[in-house]
Amino acid sequence: MEMTNVSKGGDFILILFVVVLISYILTLVGNTAIILVSCLDPKLHTPKYYFLTNLSLIDLCFTTSIVPQLLWNLRGPMKTITPIGCAIQLYVSLALGSTECILLAVMAFDHCAAICRPLHYATVMHPRLCQTLVEVAWLSGLGNTFIQSTITLNLPLCGHRKLYHFMCEVPAMINLACVNIHANEIELLMASLVLLLPPLELILISYALIAQAVMKIRSAQAWQKALRTCRSHILVVILFYGIITAVYFQPNSFYVHRQGKFITLLYTVVTPTLNPLIHTLRNKDMKGVLKRLSRNKEILSYIS
Repeated sequence: MEMTNVSKGGDFILILFVVVLISYILTLVGNTAIILVSCLDPKLHTPKYYFLTNLSLIDLCFTTSIVPQLLWNLRGPMKTITPIGCAIQLYVSLALGSTECILLAVMAFDHCAAICRPLHYATVMHPRLCQTLVEVAWLSGLGNTFIQSTITLNLPLCGHRKLYHFMCEVPAMINLACVNIHANEIELLMASLVLLLPPLELILISYALIAQAVMKIRSAQAWQKALRTCRSHILVVILFYGIITAVYFQPNSFYVHRQGKFITLLYTVVTPTLNPLIHTLRNKDMKGVLKRLSRNKEILSYIS
């Protein structure tokens, strides 16, 4: 029985390794393609694709900060990470996740300006404002990770160093402390509320204004145009906030010991893989550019 259990466990780990590896490759290819296409095609030098490029960069870096270590641990019996590696992973992943939270709100504001003020869109979303909004998103992420990660890493640890998790993140790491972590759980909840709720409120307000503007027009074509503009962003927001809520807005011990590993796989592997697919498969402009580049490649290969 013990050998059978070990065999089954080995088969599951092998399948998981292959799934994670394929998802990681798709994430690298998909997000890199979005960044390159958005930068190389002049038609996509717009605020929308400027923000999308930053979102793809975040997903690319976020996944790379976690998945290679996960794959390394899956391939062998020793599942370890150095203290320095754990600290780097904590700082980087939290910074990128926090930045994405703000950036999604910025993208909602961009959609609101495009639909509610189409004639003044170029004036409202001028390059300097777009750059400032992206800088605010990145600085907010850096500030959040500096505070939360530093507090977490300064907690006194007990004798063991066994982390019941796939990665080094705040909800899992504070459980290693040998002191009462109730105050840290409250601090984590308050920081999460401050970081997540204002951007979510901005997103909801933006879409409320969009719905109000479209309803005034009372045109099926206007509804279709608004849906085409917003549907990719809405899907990404639902994925992001649905998973983040499961991570940071439930009892910490319940998250770590029961659902933590599964949720971690979702937002470190699945979501970054789905994001480029959502933005390319559901985006007419992006599909058009990819088709043009594909035709140009075929023509060049034929000539050569």
